[in-house]
Amino acid sequence: MSPAVSPAVSPVLQSHIAGRWLGQHPALALHSAVNGSVVAHTHAEAPDFAEAIAFAHRRGVPALLALDFQERAERLKLLAKYLGERKEALYAVSAHTGATRTDGWIDIEGGTGTLFAYAGTGGNELPSGNVVHEGPAIPLGKKGSFAGTHILVPRRGVAVHINAFNFPVWGLLEKFAPTFLAGMPTIAKPATSTSYLTEKCVRLMLESGLLPEGALQLVIGGTGDLLDRLEESDVVTFTGSADTAARLRVNANLLRRSIPFNAEADSLNCAILAPDVTESDEEFDLFVKEVAREMTVKAGQKCTAIRRAIVPRRLLDAVATKLAERLAKVVVGDPALEAVRMGALASKSQQADVAERVAALAAGNEVIFGEGPGFKPQGEGVEQGAFFAPTLLLCRKPLVNAAVHDIEAFGPVSTLMPYDELDEAVALAARGRGSLVGTLVTKEPATAARVVPQVAALHGRFLVLDREAAAESTGHGSPLPMLKHGGPGRAGGGEELGGLRAVKHYLQRTAVQGSPSMLAAVTGEFVRGAKVVETAIHPFRRHFEDLVIGESLLTHRRTVSEADIVAFGGISGDFFYMHFDEVAAAKSPFGKRIAHGYFVLSAAAGLFVSPAQGPVLANYGLDTLRFVKPVGIGDTIQARLTAKRKIDRRKKGADGVGQGVVAWDVEVTNQLGEVVASYDILTLVAKRG
Repeated sequence: MSPAVSPAVSPVLQSHIAGRWLGQHPALALHSAVNGSVVAHTHAEAPDFAEAIAFAHRRGVPALLALDFQERAERLKLLAKYLGERKEALYAVSAHTGATRTDGWIDIEGGTGTLFAYAGTGGNELPSGNVVHEGPAIPLGKKGSFAGTHILVPRRGVAVHINAFNFPVWGLLEKFAPTFLAGMPTIAKPATSTSYLTEKCVRLMLESGLLPEGALQLVIGGTGDLLDRLEESDVVTFTGSADTAARLRVNANLLRRSIPFNAEADSLNCAILAPDVTESDEEFDLFVKEVAREMTVKAGQKCTAIRRAIVPRRLLDAVATKLAERLAKVVVGDPALEAVRMGALASKSQQADVAERVAALAAGNEVIFGEGPGFKPQGEGVEQGAFFAPTLLLCRKPLVNAAVHDIEAFGPVSTLMPYDELDEAVALAARGRGSLVGTLVTKEPATAARVVPQVAALHGRFLVLDREAAAESTGHGSPLPMLKHGGPGRAGGGEELGGLRAVKHYLQRTAVQGSPSMLAAVTGEFVRGAKVVETAIHPFRRHFEDLVIGESLLTHRRTVSEADIVAFGGISGDFFYMHFDEVAAAKSPFGKRIAHGYFVLSAAAGLFVSPAQGPVLANYGLDTLRFVKPVGIGDTIQARLTAKRKIDRRKKGADGVGQGVVAWDVEVTNQLGEVVASYDILTLVAKRG
């Protein structure tokens, strides 16, 4: 069946501005991409963007900063679960965009998956509080009383996200997740043609009750004077065409106030089939499959889709034949039909735009596969839909034909182009003048080692695909939350995603100078040289809530003996000559036998560990470990253990008792007061319950 026909009076989409829904009177009609029926109307009322920005600054910022990084990460996780439980409501609306179930999965569940990913990033990598210490602190004086470091703090502004039509849910959520985690309110402006799906998602997000007041506003329709009203603390991100990005980034207000503008633009991405591949190799079939998939998923409406397929000239005919055979099997039509594998373009205007660009590309080139007399989308009422046949072109002289490197048909369209030498393939890839992603299909590591460092200069991401990676590969066109998304040049010159990198885009980095004690107070972390808190109670006897940053223990001393070295070598099996060969060790830079570094580590633990059962539950790792100076036979070591950082992840153990993470600064010194080892210990510490 086709998507449900809209009622006689189509709903009016609403903007969500300053805590209320705006829009009663219909304006522009938005049509189903499948059958042309009216799905909804935009609203005629003009939002007050001054009010929207003021609301974000005055209400959204304080409400978000009343939570810390850990609390906001927990909200993201709960929001992902909430949307996941209601995903079918989104799938029902998504059908109107021309998306198949697979297309919808990429958009909807890809979006909630991104929320989960950033919830995990925040929980695992960010502190409690709203200051990130991007250390380490650097001594700036000879006596240790003056130092400097870097911190990251929320910008206390609003982020305006302007999104493209092709991913109405993922486009919203992949920007919202790191923005929310960074403590910055969002004003989201989806592309109008598919804004009905974004509006549905925003309604669910607000109905969840998980978002603080002012954390998310929605603009349906144009941006009016929104960009003209932004302030220095604000940020703009854009996804869409390179032409629109170029127009928006030169907004006079953005330039005058130096407001960050991040663009992710459509690009002429490529896939290269390496010359080491033969027609009988698995990699040959992988290449054909990857190109065909990128042409047909979302009907080719992906900023990461493969637009240029670059192949060895000797394999050109074989690739063309295989691709045409594969495309001929693709059933196009109403996504509600079980047999359909490719839906429609998002709108009739998009259909017209793709047709115009295909005509321009076809001039002087060959159409190997495309719309013919037999092309007929499956389903009832599809005559009024925005369907477009998968179209494969061939450019036999890509070094002289500029059009194939300049014109992008944003649909199920790709162009084959041959090369003779591998350097020529690299040159063709570069003709895209900056791409979001590229792929190299090869079976030889040497080929990858040669090509990738060259093409990386003009690509934001690069996939090397072979039979080994194929089983788990997420594919050419799938941006992942933990990897950066964006590219240089034509691709916009911006960055999104990339794990913690994306959160840092919405934070302000500031250098701070002062005494170690002052830096510790500002960062919320102990800084070497700061005043410590000496107490009669061993720090390991403190519950999480009671432990104070800077609380410290200076241990008793231990003199290292030859017996210690021999015993540790026997236990560990480490008989390295520096520990056991007197003659060889004497010729070394140290001039003598020295203790194992890991013995020093173990001996230090013996000095500071409190052995009785207590709040410290487990040691689960070491960070920043350095063996600074050698420890010889007869040297005496001592350790200082100091509570460095506390992170309340709001988790409970199997016994129902709450737990927090405590990082301890450990400094091991010798009898001369010189540091011989330095590291952080990470522990789980119980709460009082």
